[in-house]
Amino acid sequence: MRIAVPNKGRLHDPTLSLLERAGLHLDNGADRKLYAGTVDPDVTVLFARAADIPEYVWDGAAAVGVTGYDQVRESGHDLTELVDLEFGRCRLVLAAPEDGDIQVPGDVSGKTVATEFPTIARDYFAQEGIDAEVVEVTGATELTPHVDMADAIIDITSTGTTLAVNRLAIVDEVLSSSARLFAHPDHAEDEKVQQLVMALRSVLSAEGKRYLMMNAPRERLDEVREVIPGLGGPTVMDIAGDDQVAVHVVVDEREVYEVVNELKNVGASGILVTEIERLVE
Repeated sequence: MRIAVPNKGRLHDPTLSLLERAGLHLDNGADRKLYAGTVDPDVTVLFARAADIPEYVWDGAAAVGVTGYDQVRESGHDLTELVDLEFGRCRLVLAAPEDGDIQVPGDVSGKTVATEFPTIARDYFAQEGIDAEVVEVTGATELTPHVDMADAIIDITSTGTTLAVNRLAIVDEVLSSSARLFAHPDHAEDEKVQQLVMALRSVLSAEGKRYLMMNAPRERLDEVREVIPGLGGPTVMDIAGDDQVAVHVVVDEREVYEVVNELKNVGASGILVTEIERLVE
């Protein structure tokens, strides 16, 4: 199985980190740039431009690929989305000069809109019933309204800072995007693909979770259970020759501080908090 991943840019490092945490370690992946083997002899990673990955997957050069949802929408290919990887979040927005006469989407009717995403732009205008001319550019999109190339733009933003610096105001959100794992529909249910899906989901499920282990008086076990906001309830094990029990549970990281203090109040001791690398639910 071949996995296509971004060869550079803001999705590159998070994607490789996620694969590593999922146990799919790469061989010399940082040096080879074009492809890399993995600890699984049946799995190879291909490095490609994020914008080209939908084509790689659609044409069968890769069974699956990691890229932005915006790139798949722009490609026009009907790929199967398997997992939202929850990083690389951004928005594709319609923006115009903040002191101009474009205040709502309908105001761009009869006007020119510059974008690096012409397919998404035309789909958006068709859906909204807006008659606008779409001009494709390959960079510096924010500059076009200021040099009379366009009246407005459709561009990607994460925080809106770049738009504000260029005196552009957001008129409407066109698309919300993030990095996701996509497959060709013919390969979505393949065994290797589903193994990858499970591995990635287990890493994502573990994020923000902590594993708590402790000893607790047997007679106060009900009080301990009331304190713990566990994932599916705690695991309780007898301690040989003792009036205590061992309690293990998974909790949200945000709750650890309060929970540990409450556990001490109901007699728990030897409380150990550890990180979780993967959580298969």
